[in-house]
Amino acid sequence: MTTISNVFDETIKQNMAVIWPFMEDPQVSEILINGPDEIFIEKKGRLERAPVRFQDDDVLLAAVNSIAQSVGRRINEENPRLDARLKNGSRIAAVIRPCSLKGTIVSIRKFTQAKINWADYVKLALSPKGAMFLVICMRLGKNIIVSGGTGSGKTTLLTLLCSHIPSGQRLIVIEDSNELKINYEHVVFFETRQADAQGKGEVSMKDLLKSSLRLRPDRIIVGEVRSSEAIELINAMNTGHKGCMGTVHANTPDDAIVRLEALAQSGDAKISEKALRSQVSSAVEIIVQVSRLADGSRRITEISEIRGFNPDGSYNVIPIFKIPRLVKKGDKLEGNLEPTGNKPNFYNEIIDNNLLFDKQLFIP
Repeated sequence: MTTISNVFDETIKQNMAVIWPFMEDPQVSEILINGPDEIFIEKKGRLERAPVRFQDDDVLLAAVNSIAQSVGRRINEENPRLDARLKNGSRIAAVIRPCSLKGTIVSIRKFTQAKINWADYVKLALSPKGAMFLVICMRLGKNIIVSGGTGSGKTTLLTLLCSHIPSGQRLIVIEDSNELKINYEHVVFFETRQADAQGKGEVSMKDLLKSSLRLRPDRIIVGEVRSSEAIELINAMNTGHKGCMGTVHANTPDDAIVRLEALAQSGDAKISEKALRSQVSSAVEIIVQVSRLADGSRRITEISEIRGFNPDGSYNVIPIFKIPRLVKKGDKLEGNLEPTGNKPNFYNEIIDNNLLFDKQLFIP
């Protein structure tokens, strides 16, 4: 098993000695370094300042350079940004001078070996009825977008949802850096590649999506939709590939569908705005909103269905499940994901497939 201890060589460990206890602490999920004098850690969902500092920026920069070389990347004045995945799955991002005015800035998001199962996730972040509805959506092959902010748990949810895909299908998973640990019989993983020092050899998310459409996928899963590859995912959703999924950075389901449209517009597809919006509204069926709350917990706060457009031209986003309010009790925020009373447009499909195990599923 690859652990944090054998990912780094001794030189890197020595340069990172001041934060090494946090690297090995399983309760620390992220380390944020804002120059040599300012270090924060995320522990149990909360940020706190660490009482340590680097000797100077040269020591910190040397550690970042060593990490970059160990994963075949480079970071220097000409290329002052680093975004890479370590051998154990942890993610590192760094920005150095001249782009960073405070010195070397580093974020290390640790890969956790702890696996949460669906039952535990339902207790912590969902509700039994909300969980039942998501399982129904997976069984019926609904196209789902998971929306949320950075660190809200989008990847965790996407992984767990994949455990409810019916057997006998072919999955193609496309990511910038492989984070989705999908346990399925027939699954193919693709990962993008950055250009080399001569600017050659780049393989983008959009390239891999185009290739995947020729590889007979039943479902295409995109780790994060962040650029013009959105149009390829929308095309896949609209051309018979049921059950496609992806994540986007957005704070509400309404924002998520608008962001997806904006990302699709950034591509080079020759398509009118009206036609594009029509494709987006027909492609995406369900948006699941995941939020990191003020108490550090991660919760599903809304599950919505896209139903075309409102009279004013905006997307008609109908909440099927929602947390109506959050009440602070001590250090915790309490609130349940509840049905809103709106039945999904595919209600009859649920009935026809004998999937409505709870007759009260959509009743508040």
